Amino acid sequence: MKNIISHIKSKKIIAQKTTNKGNSQRNKLFLGTFAPLITVTLVACAVFASVSMRIINKVATSEALRVTTRIEADILEFLSPSLINVQDFANIAKRTQNRTVLNATIHSLGENILFSNGLYYGTRLSRFSGGSYYDSSDWVPPRDWEPANRDWFKNAAGLDGELSFEKPYIDADSGELSVTIAQAVKDENGAVRGVVAVDIVLNELTKRLADVAPPSVNGKLYLLSEDGSYLTNSDTEKIAKVSYFSESKIPRSLSDYLDGRQQVFTSGGQYYAVSKIGSTPFFVVTEGPLSDFTKNTTRGIFIFEVILVLFSIASSVLNLRTIQKMRKGERERGRQILLETQNLSVAAKENAATGQDQNAAVKEIVATMEDNSALAETAAQKITDVSSVAGRTNGNVHEGVELLARNVAQLNEIAQANQTTIEGIKALGDKIENIWDIVTLINSVADQAKIIAFNAELEASAAGEAGKNFHIVATEIRRLADGIIDGTKEIKEKITEIQERSDSLILASEDGTTRIRQGRESAKALEEKFSDIRTASEITAESAGDITGIIRQQAAAIEQVLATLRQIAVGVDNFTQATESISTASEKLRLIAGELN
Repeated sequence: MKNIISHIKSKKIIAQKTTNKGNSQRNKLFLGTFAPLITVTLVACAVFASVSMRIINKVATSEALRVTTRIEADILEFLSPSLINVQDFANIAKRTQNRTVLNATIHSLGENILFSNGLYYGTRLSRFSGGSYYDSSDWVPPRDWEPANRDWFKNAAGLDGELSFEKPYIDADSGELSVTIAQAVKDENGAVRGVVAVDIVLNELTKRLADVAPPSVNGKLYLLSEDGSYLTNSDTEKIAKVSYFSESKIPRSLSDYLDGRQQVFTSGGQYYAVSKIGSTPFFVVTEGPLSDFTKNTTRGIFIFEVILVLFSIASSVLNLRTIQKMRKGERERGRQILLETQNLSVAAKENAATGQDQNAAVKEIVATMEDNSALAETAAQKITDVSSVAGRTNGNVHEGVELLARNVAQLNEIAQANQTTIEGIKALGDKIENIWDIVTLINSVADQAKIIAFNAELEASAAGEAGKNFHIVATEIRRLADGIIDGTKEIKEKITEIQERSDSLILASEDGTTRIRQGRESAKALEEKFSDIRTASEITAESAGDITGIIRQQAAAIEQVLATLRQIAVGVDNFTQATESISTASEKLRLIAGELN
C-alpha cells in the first residue's frame, strides 16, 4: 500500500515537471518560429532602404552635376566672343602701334561682341602726352579721365598677360549689371603699352539661367562672384549686394572650390553642385531638397517594407499554428502511453507482491503437509489469476507498440515539414544570389565607364587647351564610376550579411532535424523494449499454465507432493524475478512516455 501511495505522489511530481517543461518548450517554439524570420525581414528592409537612399542620392547629385555642366558651357559660350576678341586685339596691339589700324580693329572686333557696352583700349601714356584711347562705341571720355588711373587698367597691368576680371558693378549709364574684362598689351621687352578691355552686360545670364530647367521641382540655380555675391537672382535687389552664403545652408565657404574642380555633394537634406566657370572668377551653384527625389520613392519603399513585414508575420503565425497542431497530437498520444504504462507499472508491482505471497505459501505447505491439498488448490487459483493478468498485460503492451509506431510516423512528418522549411530558406538564398548578378552587371558598367572616361581624358590631353573642359567632364565620369563601384561593394557586404544570417537559420533548422531524428530513434528503441516486455508476458502466461497442471497432479499423487512443491517454489521464484523485471521495465517506459508527453 505504501508503495502504491509513493508511486502516486511521484506521478504528480513528474506531471508538474512535465507541465513546466511544456511551458518552456512552448516559449522556445514561439521564439524559434518568429525571431529568425522577423530578424531576416528587418535586416532585408534596412538594407533595401539604405541601398535605395544611396541610389537616390547618386541620382540627385548626377542630375545637379549635369545641369551645372550645361550652365557652365552656356556661360563660357556667352563669354567666349568677349574673351577671344580681347585677346585678338591684344595680339594685334602688341605688333603695331598704328592708330588707324588700332582704331579700325577696335571697331571691327567690337561689332562681334554681343551683350556688351563696347570694346576699348587705352595706352599707358596720357592721351594728352602722346598716348591714345580707342572705343568701339565712339565714347569720348571727359578731359580729366585717364585710362591708366582706372582700376581695370591697373589690375590688368599688374598681371603677366592674363585676363583680369573686375568686380561686377551696376553701370551708371545703362543701370545694368556689368563686369569689365581686361588684358595688358606688352612690348618686346615686357613693358606695358596699354590695356584692352570690354564691359559685359551680365543681365543676359539671368535670362539664360531661366531657360535651364533645375534638376528637380524645387531646385535653384545661381551664378556667383568670387566673394559669393549673387550675379543672378530672381530677386534683383540681391544682385551684387547680398552674399549667397548669408542665406544658404551650404556647409563650406566658396574658397573651398577655387581649385577649379566640379564638386557635388549632399548635406542637411539638400543636394549641391558647385563649379568654377573656366578661368573666370564666376561660379555656378545648383541646389535643391533631396525630398524632390525621395518623396514618391520613400512612399514606395515604406509600402514594400510594410507588406514584407506583414507577410513574414503571417508566415510565422501559420507555421506556428501548424507546429502547435502537430504537437497537440503528440501530447495526446503521449498522455495515452503514459496512462497505459502507469497501469502496467501498478499491475507489475501487484504481480511482484502476489509472487512473494505465493513463495511464502509454498514454504508453509512444505512445513505443514496436512494443509497441502488446500494450499495446492489456492496456489493453482493464484497462478490462474497471474496468467489472466499476464494476458491483459500482453494486450496493453501490444497497444503500446502500436501507439509508438504512430508516434514514429508523426516524427517523420515533422522531419519532412522541417526539411520543407530548410528548402524554403535555401530558395530565399538562391533569390539573394540573383542580386549578385545585378551587382556584378553594375560593376561591369562602371568599369566600362571608367575605361571610356580614361580614353576621353587621353583624347582631351591630346587636344590641349581645347579639350580642357572635356577633360574635366571625363574626370567626373570616372569619379562617378568609382562611387558606383564603392556603393556596389557595400551592397555586396550587406548581401553577404543576409546570406550569413540565412546560413545560421539553416544550421538551426538542420539541428532541429537532427533532434527529431534522435527522438525517432528513441521511439524505435522504446518499441523494441515493448516487444521484449510482450515476449516476457507471453512466457509468464505459459509458465503459469504449466504450474497449474503440476499442482493438480499433486492432488492425485501425495507421494510427489514434496517434489512438486519444490518445483512450485522454484517456479514462484522465477515468476517473482520476471515480475520485478516487468515492473522495472514498466517504470522506465513510464518515464520515457512522460518525457515524450
